[in-house]
Order: sequence, then structure tokens, then C-alpha cells
Amino acid sequence: MTIFTKIIKGEIPSYKIAENDRFYAFLDIFPLVKGHTLVIPKIETDKFFDVPDEWLQEWLVFARPIAQAIERVIPCNRIGVSVVGLEVPHAHMHLIPINSADDMNFSRRKLELTPEQFKEIQAQIIAAL
Repeated sequence: MTIFTKIIKGEIPSYKIAENDRFYAFLDIFPLVKGHTLVIPKIETDKFFDVPDEWLQEWLVFARPIAQAIERVIPCNRIGVSVVGLEVPHAHMHLIPINSADDMNFSRRKLELTPEQFKEIQAQIIAAL
């Protein structure tokens, strides 16, 4: 069982943004920038392109309003989308507020935010949904 499955099941806490029967979105606790959100399927599939076709179609539809909400509350030029998949063997999509391509450089040092900062960002995004 991956750490993401444990998050979906509530065994590990997360800063949940949205959820439906197939997907779960939550703030990345090692964000590149404020508002960095992960969107994951509720099936444990290692690779993004191994996710069933109908899920791939629905994934972007589920992520779109979340990306739009992030863009409304985090100052940025747009929301970058990245699928790297090396950190956790569970397919996942990164939604990252960006002003330049360097904002999506995963080798950069991650932000260290307090629980209060995460809760504030979470509340702002949820309110903008």
C-alpha cells in the first residue's frame, strides 16, 4: 500500500482540497511553491499511462476547477501540470502555480510551511472552488 493510498483512506492526514469517487486532491507537503497540489486516482496504479482510459479522461476534468481555484488565490501567470512519478509508486499529477518554467524545477529546494500556512492555503483554495 502506497503512502497516497494511506492518505486516501485517512490513515495519514492531508490538506484535502477536493475528492470524488475516483480522485483525491491535496496540498503537497513538500511544495515547490505555495498552492502546489497533488491530484491522484483512488486506484493504486504506479504509472500515469497505466491508469484506465476512462479515468485518464476524467482526471483532467476533475483537476480543472481545482487548477482554476488555485490560480484565483495564488498570484501566478498560470498553473503548470507535471507528471513525474518517481517519488511515490502511485500515479499522480502536480498542479503548480508558476510564473516561469523554473517554478517547476523539482531539483529546487522545497518550501517549508507551517501547519497554519498549509491550512490557510487549503481554506483559500476550497473557498475559491
